[in-house]
Amino acid sequence: MFSFCTDPQSLDGLPWLACYLTTGKHMAFYASFGTVLILLAITAPVALAFGFLGATAARARFRPLAWLGKGYIAIVRGVPDIAFFLFFVIALDQAFEWIRHKIKCPDWDQPIRQGNDFVVCPAAKLPLSTSPQIWHEIYGFFLAVLTFAIVYGAFSANVLYGAMRAVPKAQLETAEAYGMTPRQTFWRILVPQMWIYALPGLSNLWMILIKATPLLFLLGVEDIVYWARELGAAKQARFSDYPHGDWRMWYFLALLIFYLAFTKLSEVVLARVTARLSHGQATLGGTGRSAAP
Repeated sequence: MFSFCTDPQSLDGLPWLACYLTTGKHMAFYASFGTVLILLAITAPVALAFGFLGATAARARFRPLAWLGKGYIAIVRGVPDIAFFLFFVIALDQAFEWIRHKIKCPDWDQPIRQGNDFVVCPAAKLPLSTSPQIWHEIYGFFLAVLTFAIVYGAFSANVLYGAMRAVPKAQLETAEAYGMTPRQTFWRILVPQMWIYALPGLSNLWMILIKATPLLFLLGVEDIVYWARELGAAKQARFSDYPHGDWRMWYFLALLIFYLAFTKLSEVVLARVTARLSHGQATLGGTGRSAAP
């Protein structure tokens, strides 16, 4: 990056460190922090949408739909996260390729399952072998986001289901007495009021989601954990222009500081959101702060 970095062997001290911290791999390391933030920015609302659908299904009067919603919550919550992460990435990838295979290669006469191999026609591969590397990375990231959303959607569904049940039933009965339809009662009474009950659980779930982002490393995405391990490992002169000892502790210390700072920022934001939603709400100790001065 700097003009004096052309000959690393002649550098020492701060110039060496400046050149070392601006190599191409370090730029990828810095960009991977953005990957984590993008994952959170996309996954959180998608997981919340999954959770809302799951909670709505769980409280449905149509029994099969209620069983489906409650089953989704129970199954995902009852299995270790890492098992689902490793399962869904493979299962979703094969499901997408199977659908494309049926559409693009209807005349294929060979079995898709050949022993332990999953074989589809070349046109059905995702992404195509001729696609640029960026599309392979985007597809892997897409599978990771979808996996995170499915898993943490089940946890948010459980939180939202409990929040819906916490809304006083008398208010729902009053809405029905005033002539509101079940749909109007749901959207105008239940949904607006459930958030104050759901926010503590959703806040904890957000913190758990932040701490789960290093699982990207297990899903094949080059995230901050991947680069911290790669850059921190000992490098010898014959393998690197910038040889150094085992610096993994310092790289992982940087990750620790990043996660602590990010969770602290999240706590501040969530506390303000909670205070805003609680404004004028009735509590067990009586009415909260007045909604009007």
